[in-house]
Amino acid sequence: MTSAQAVAAVRRILDAAKAGHAGTLDPLATGVLPIALGEATKTASYVVDAHKEYAFTVRWGEARDTDDGEGRVVATSEARPDEAQIRAVLGEFYGTIVQVPPAYSAIKIDGVRAYARARREETFEMLARKVEIESLDLVSCPDRDHARFRVRCGKGTYVRSLARDIAVRLGTHGHIQQLRRLAVGRFTVDTAISLESLELLGHSAAHNPHLIPLETALDDIPALAVSEDMAARLRKGQAVEMGSAADRFLLERLGEGALLCARLDGRAVALVKASGHAIRPVRVLNL
Repeated sequence: MTSAQAVAAVRRILDAAKAGHAGTLDPLATGVLPIALGEATKTASYVVDAHKEYAFTVRWGEARDTDDGEGRVVATSEARPDEAQIRAVLGEFYGTIVQVPPAYSAIKIDGVRAYARARREETFEMLARKVEIESLDLVSCPDRDHARFRVRCGKGTYVRSLARDIAVRLGTHGHIQQLRRLAVGRFTVDTAISLESLELLGHSAAHNPHLIPLETALDDIPALAVSEDMAARLRKGQAVEMGSAADRFLLERLGEGALLCARLDGRAVALVKASGHAIRPVRVLNL
């Protein structure tokens, strides 16, 4: 099932007018897929920016064209790293690193998805990009052919690329055999619900604790209290000058272009950006 198919299923079960997801899951992957409904779809792009956490298993000795177990074998190696060798190189993959995304990815090349070009066996170049790796740990080595890892990473990181590059650094080939997303920001696998369970709940799922308020997705964004008059102007798409010294200091501290959540009596009114001592709405939330 694709991420889009999962969204369609949730939309059907809950009879939602609008639905969208925050961060596509690889076809091979399982785990957390935050799904936004109604006005919350306006916040999905900000949830995507959150750090993500994955558990993954690398299969040593085989490179595949998709960098996961669903692709064709394109190279093999008899070399197998041991636990000490793996741990010795992991430090090279912390912090800001450069990686080349998989050819089979949703990145657009001249307006066309890379995976579509790859399936047509076209020749094209995937450009390297900088990504953030906050933590990377070796969990276990169940046998000489496999190693299990856990990673916390920033937006745009391809775990398939990470596995491939670790293998190359260790003098062998490798690909992802299993991949599970454990968290997207504050959304974790421990608080997720399976699509099958949601289906069994039917329309009563709308009253399930797994369906959480829109504001929850915005908890990591600085909040700014506004008056009813300010809220009305923001809803009309107008900029609002902040009058209090505390609010002006906050905007100065966060810096030009900083994203905030304007709230009226605790309820989200709009996502706004700082502009001097004023705020400008970028997403108005009709709640």
